[in-house]
Amino acid sequence: MVSQGSLAASAAPIDTGLSLPPVCYTSSTIALDEQAIFRRCWLGVGRSDMVGSERAYRTLDIAGQSIILARDAAGDLQAFANTCRHRGTRLLDGSGNCRAIQCPFHSWTYSFDGSLIAAPHMHDAADFDRNDYGLVSYRVEERLGFVFVCLDPDTPDLDIVLGDFVDMHSPWPLETLVTTRRRELTVDCNWKSFLEVFNEYYHLPYVHPVSLGGLYAPPEPRDDTAGSFTTQFGLTQGTGALLRGEQDRAFAPMPGLSGRETNGVRYTWAFPTMTFAAGTDALWVYEAYPLGADRCRVVQSACFPPETLAGDGADAKLAAYHDRLDAALDEDIPALINQHRGLTNPDATQGRFQPLLEPSVAAFARWYSAELGDREPHQGVPHS
Repeated sequence: MVSQGSLAASAAPIDTGLSLPPVCYTSSTIALDEQAIFRRCWLGVGRSDMVGSERAYRTLDIAGQSIILARDAAGDLQAFANTCRHRGTRLLDGSGNCRAIQCPFHSWTYSFDGSLIAAPHMHDAADFDRNDYGLVSYRVEERLGFVFVCLDPDTPDLDIVLGDFVDMHSPWPLETLVTTRRRELTVDCNWKSFLEVFNEYYHLPYVHPVSLGGLYAPPEPRDDTAGSFTTQFGLTQGTGALLRGEQDRAFAPMPGLSGRETNGVRYTWAFPTMTFAAGTDALWVYEAYPLGADRCRVVQSACFPPETLAGDGADAKLAAYHDRLDAALDEDIPALINQHRGLTNPDATQGRFQPLLEPSVAAFARWYSAELGDREPHQGVPHS
């Protein structure tokens, strides 16, 4: 097990703090403990338009269980446990549209607000009341076009947890962006490692010397945040959403951007499982969910303004943006697999952070150490 002393070292300010203990990336016991963290946190689970229309649904596997996201007839998003209240059958798989949620086993049927509307032959059961057997529901909220789900009714409200998250991203029209591709893959590394690499500049010249080389200027210091997220802005030479050799295919900046936002990117990690980059012309989002200690399920989304997608030649340009995301992954994944191999070495140790290039990784280490150590949860991360 991980010691409190090693967690305390990870919780220290970045100038003296250490990376998370290697056991946090390799232990199956800690992987189980993390499910409890996921259950009590607000989890960013992707973009709102993945369940964009009335009576649409999508199933998600998080915190060791399956949930249903469903948009009801009023257009409101709902979240339910993916289990029938009769005898537990899994109700739905994948995504789609339907008139009602119907159990494939005994045909118990639920509306999109979770209420039980049909239970064949249950009139023979004494004192049976359909109102007592609606789907188990969870809190779900939408902010800036992102979906957040919380499985614990006692966790503080989302806006308390997010703090200044919405204000920090107000320059970008995130709520109106359209998802053009949603890709899922499995990566042979710990989920934390995958999200960490997206939030540090240190590896760029060594892992992406040709594909992204020269695009990113040294970043600004990590922003002060008042919620459970970390964010860092940096200028780019062109757009960071295209490969270095494809800059002539760039879309125009997003509507409403001005100043430095027209020539830079903000990398944000909404703890624990969702991260994204709000760029000049595009938003790209990653979610990572553990499949044990040594594998994770990754969801990648690419999003653009509707005005951009309506322009001439948009489809051809989109392909270049999608190719850039894939090319970066193709270079990151071998590095992550190799890192995980090293972390399993019994003599692997905690290391030091590069203060300018890895502050968001250090911020997550402080947040995670507090959560795993069961100290005061759901708090913002102090600047250091």
